Amino acid sequence: MAKDLIIVESPTKAKTIGKILGKGYDVLSSNGHVIDLPTKELAVDPEKGFALKNIVIPSKKKVLSEISKAAKDAGRVLLATDPDREGEAIGILISEHLKLSDDRVYRVLFHEITKNGILKALEAPGKPDGQKFHAQQARRAIDRLVGYKLSPVLWKRIQRGLSAGRVQSVALRLVCEREREIQAFIPEDYWLVHSILEASQPPVLKARVVSMDDGATTLKNGRIADEATATRIRTVLQQETHIVSNLDVKEGKKSPPPPFITSTLQQEAARKLGFTAKKTMMVAQQLYEGITLGDRGTMGLITYMRTDSVRVSDQALESAREQIAQRFGKEYVPDSPRRYRNRKGAQDAHEAVRPSQPDLRPEEVFSYLEKDQARLYELIYKRFLASQMENARIERTKVQITAGSIGLSVSGQRVLFPGFTALYEEGRDDNNDGEVSLPPMTVGQDLKLIEVDAEMKTTQPPPRYTEATLVKTMEEKGIGRPSTYAAILDTIRKRKYVIMEDRKKFFPTSLGMGVNDYLVSRFPRLVDVQFTAHLEDELDLIEEGDKTYLDVLQAFYDPFATNLTSVEEKDEDFTWGETDLKCPDCGQSLMVKVSGRTGEFLACGGYPECRFTSDFERTSDGKFHLAKSEERPEKCPECDSPMNLKQGPTGPFLGCSSYPECKGTRPLTTGVGCPREGCDGQMVVRRTRKGKTFFSCSAYPKCDFAVWDEPVQTPCPACEFPMMTRRSTKKGDVLICADKECGNKVQGDESD
Repeated sequence: MAKDLIIVESPTKAKTIGKILGKGYDVLSSNGHVIDLPTKELAVDPEKGFALKNIVIPSKKKVLSEISKAAKDAGRVLLATDPDREGEAIGILISEHLKLSDDRVYRVLFHEITKNGILKALEAPGKPDGQKFHAQQARRAIDRLVGYKLSPVLWKRIQRGLSAGRVQSVALRLVCEREREIQAFIPEDYWLVHSILEASQPPVLKARVVSMDDGATTLKNGRIADEATATRIRTVLQQETHIVSNLDVKEGKKSPPPPFITSTLQQEAARKLGFTAKKTMMVAQQLYEGITLGDRGTMGLITYMRTDSVRVSDQALESAREQIAQRFGKEYVPDSPRRYRNRKGAQDAHEAVRPSQPDLRPEEVFSYLEKDQARLYELIYKRFLASQMENARIERTKVQITAGSIGLSVSGQRVLFPGFTALYEEGRDDNNDGEVSLPPMTVGQDLKLIEVDAEMKTTQPPPRYTEATLVKTMEEKGIGRPSTYAAILDTIRKRKYVIMEDRKKFFPTSLGMGVNDYLVSRFPRLVDVQFTAHLEDELDLIEEGDKTYLDVLQAFYDPFATNLTSVEEKDEDFTWGETDLKCPDCGQSLMVKVSGRTGEFLACGGYPECRFTSDFERTSDGKFHLAKSEERPEKCPECDSPMNLKQGPTGPFLGCSSYPECKGTRPLTTGVGCPREGCDGQMVVRRTRKGKTFFSCSAYPKCDFAVWDEPVQTPCPACEFPMMTRRSTKKGDVLICADKECGNKVQGDESD
């Protein structure tokens, strides 16, 4: 009897499943997409029903050939690619290309790569989901239309090599709009006054002034408007007796958060582990596909990590409850399993992200895992177990204190029963550490004043986005889907639209602000948050069978094409990063700040008629100034005037100090002579077309000597070649002989 063929995406997953099933099946990997749209053409035809031109990826022809050969000799062909739209498309495109008969092709969904999970899925294989496939192809077509038709417009208006995307552009807009809020924010100073007090038992308490009943002072949220009032209040407090006027004690509960979905996993891994969304998904994929655990064999440690459902199987719930009882006691187990409700619009195709075997504790597998794998598994394990634990019971107390005409307040809490917090507490995006512990107190009790503290504060603008808060915002607004968040954030970083600084917060670059301003002004519908969320809903309707591929594509494309034509016909210039400096060359256009391969610089807004560029400086008030040119000893080849160091779109160069009367230029020299015998050239700085720096002889093309690393006028101690090159490493600088046949290296103290 012929073996069944199982097709998965990942080689690691294929290896894991092969070990679990043994010789009864053939398991092959597609290594991701095998058939896709070609990279160098639009491949979507709006005139023919938005037909897609899917081709075999050239590098995957060998993989497809192996799958084809195995499929001919197989009994059934089981498409077991990832259980999402992308996986559905990979499997269906392979089966269609191989022209396999429908009665031989089945769809298998492996939600967890364990023996039980795999055998259960193989017991009841289904058929490929055509609607899910059409939804994925619709997303692919729309994203291709946006990227391939809009990106060239950005090249023409702003800078070559830019890209626009249906979802990435909206994510960029969120970052840029937050930056504009921060820039427009006007800070205000205010004062807070606290009394540091002592009751009959520790700890001390810090009560804040919240009111003052003297007929003249008004406090808003305990904020005092000026230092004089703060000083007056402080003086009164130092003279008055502090008496507990009211105690409001309430017992409350704190419920555990649900198990992870993709977005909350990315958020919590960013907060607690410092992972980017991309890294989180990469490590989670490794845990899902399979880890070899010694005598236990190879298995996937977590369920499928791309999901927006908090549903958990009954078997996993019971296993979690057993683990909680064993580790913490029966009082930590609720009377019945917790079942969480999915948010509106969530797809319930997969379970939440959880340990595939809840009885497999982190400490039992740590020795088999890499550091990041261990940290992420522990996070997933604790979150899942905590989601099934009893509530924490907390006694919250609000204390009101009177000191003459001044009212003070302090809140605190006492844990009565830790519940789930004995194992796990969710990370926070703010710096608020929560309420403090308070000493026992009674109404009418006098409190001992230790000191009065008055401090000036300043109102703060809204915080910049971190990966965690940006993913959370995108999810709340319905932008993108769980499987796309990591790719979106990675793309806007790679395009240099944003940078991450100051505790991994998103800062838009001037390039990012320019691209966003252009898209918002020219294509407002495309980068509208609500429109993007609505389009995600339309794709869901295709999967549910309520709309067709053609319906959604036509409704999207018609207004998009009209908008695109309108912008192209206007053929208008668009300037971004505009300053108040006039170009010193043409004297007409304003200078604009732009981003090039070598960083930011100022360029004439009249480009291409005027090509003047310059480095810039910014004063503390934010004003731009042209950078002072650094005079060099080299002479201009045209008029023999001194040369100045200048910055151009492709890097630094030497320009004539008499510019614009003389426009002579020459490459930036290093001061190191060419080591070739008989050559009197100098080593100069040059750049490749892709912007990579190298060093070559100024006598090129007569002399073609060139090196990648910085040249140093030091003879090699081994072969006496007249030049070495300097390369920076983690251990310090290394000098390497520039003669490739020698290659002698001098490291550390010797290189000095």
